[in-house]
Amino acid sequence: MFGSFRGVARALMAVALLSLTGCASTLPSFSGGGSAPEPQPSAPPPPSNIRPEDLVGRWGLAAYHRPEDRARTEAAARRGCTQPFVINRSSVGVAMLGHDNPQVQDMLVKGSYEGKTFIGPNPQSGDADDREVVSFDGRVLVMRWVDQEVAGRYGTMVLVRCGAEGTASRGAPRPAPAPAR
Repeated sequence: MFGSFRGVARALMAVALLSLTGCASTLPSFSGGGSAPEPQPSAPPPPSNIRPEDLVGRWGLAAYHRPEDRARTEAAARRGCTQPFVINRSSVGVAMLGHDNPQVQDMLVKGSYEGKTFIGPNPQSGDADDREVVSFDGRVLVMRWVDQEVAGRYGTMVLVRCGAEGTASRGAPRPAPAPAR
């Protein structure tokens, strides 16, 4: 009877020691040992190299899931100018659609310490609701969603500025009507 009691006592001691070992690795040490938490940058991230004014306008929009589809998707985005995706200026950056919400939202254009540009509703760069700007040449804007689940649904977005060089033209202007007699 005492043998089984000692076995249970030893098992309980082992569990207690393992529990304390786990606590010791997460609690601060009075001896100064262990690694210090990484310091958070005290300065705000640098500004984006893309100005909100550069994004304002009418855009043809298409998306792809496979990188080899990018060229075809860019051509589809050009054709999308018949029903353009509109980006307006807002007091905080730009006003545009987010994901899973039919309402236009104010979005910030944000830089990061890594030199990336993000567009999203919250001030933190790289937030789950952000889009990362993959490339932008003034005419073609390529963005991917930071949240992998959202990226899986919507893909990588390609926006082509409507009316820019290389997009479909509206055709010749109509002649003015003849004056009434």
